[in-house]
Amino acid sequence: MYIEQLYTNCLAEAAYWIESDGEAVVIDPIRETTPYINKAKERGVTIKYIFETHFHADFVSGHIDLSKQTGAEIVFGPGADTKYHIHQATDGETFQVGKITFRVLHTPGHTPESTCYLLIDENGKEHAVFTGDTLFVGDVGRPDLLDGKMSKEELAGMLFDSLNNKLKKLSDDVLMYPAHGPGSSCGKNIGKETWSTIGQQKASNYAMKITDRGEFIATVTDGLSAPPQYFFKDAMINKNGYENIDQVLARNVVPVSSLAAKEAVESGALVLDTRTADEFEKGFIPGSTFIGLDGTYAVWVGTLIDINTKLLIVASAGKENEAILRLARVGYENVIGYLEGGIDSWKKANFPIDTMKSVNPDEFAAAMNSSSHDAVLDVRRPGEWNNGHAQGAEHVCLSNFGKPDGTDTVDKDKPYYVHCAGGYRSVIAISILKQRGYTNLVNVRGGWRELEKLEFPKVLPELV
Repeated sequence: MYIEQLYTNCLAEAAYWIESDGEAVVIDPIRETTPYINKAKERGVTIKYIFETHFHADFVSGHIDLSKQTGAEIVFGPGADTKYHIHQATDGETFQVGKITFRVLHTPGHTPESTCYLLIDENGKEHAVFTGDTLFVGDVGRPDLLDGKMSKEELAGMLFDSLNNKLKKLSDDVLMYPAHGPGSSCGKNIGKETWSTIGQQKASNYAMKITDRGEFIATVTDGLSAPPQYFFKDAMINKNGYENIDQVLARNVVPVSSLAAKEAVESGALVLDTRTADEFEKGFIPGSTFIGLDGTYAVWVGTLIDINTKLLIVASAGKENEAILRLARVGYENVIGYLEGGIDSWKKANFPIDTMKSVNPDEFAAAMNSSSHDAVLDVRRPGEWNNGHAQGAEHVCLSNFGKPDGTDTVDKDKPYYVHCAGGYRSVIAISILKQRGYTNLVNVRGGWRELEKLEFPKVLPELV
């Protein structure tokens, strides 16, 4: 038996490869199929099944194309209704893969069809459970993604039953492999680890420790930020089917001259600048949205940009294909191409360039210790803010920037220092604020991870 977690940092998503005696299963594959096809060839095995834990909302799964290319059967849990052929498993059904067995555990709550797959090893021992978005390390899947078809309270009640009637009954030593890690919007506050055991989660996961149904429903549904709007589009794509990714890339990975790019921008295309924050601040096309490839790129694109927006990509040399591929993973296919020659070609054409001002953490601290200083805008998540922030700072979570009115509380007449945890999200925030007419903005390099080490007026957790 062989188990491998295939983790995609950009999506904070875990797919799984499990094999035994020449046969393999892929669980929750990402959209491009090449990694799985190559792995099967390298290891000399046949992909027998593709298990889907649910209709993913945060990325386009590769199950359809992988099935077409390998002949592997797509398996969903009870209640999964698709427009393509699948095997809709029943609760408790088993699947033989080499010398190991998978048992279907229907665990509705995150979605009605959510299903876990329990792996039973060659000796008949329950070895691991693949929990999808039902159970994460330190968290559970959010129950508010059915867009009014079922209330979050109804789904949370189903989730309570699934945890108590299925997952809590497993032995403490059963390994727990979830579909997501930290940074995913599929949970409220997912832990740092990408795997655990059932016993560890019983002892430490707040949702696994609650025994009262009403308390569970109230706790799990409290404090949920609005899900990114692309979630609902991706869930439907996964349910109804999609175009082959190679065809999408052939259409989207095309060079666009600086003149054609300028005309596209003037016609309403949005420039998505995917370089590093340092490169971006030194010079970018006015009106660009910065979302760098070196962060959770696809997640932030899906959170902040409408899926139907026409996009022009600015990328570092050699990164153009990656930038567009990672967009396709989350269903963003309205790409006119990438700026040929990168930002240098735009500069050589003498087209307008904008820049961004940044300061180091010690400069920020010195300003905060002075008698008067600029306002502070903190764009971290609520949990991060509650763990400590600058005294007098204003708080607007970056996820709110995806709404037209999401930054209305930010005063256009004030000068602001803008920071996040490390300096990535703050540059995204400033790029969007500049689009909306804000002009006096300064980025704080290093973010709160550096600022919390310095002496200046703060509000710390015990004082929140």
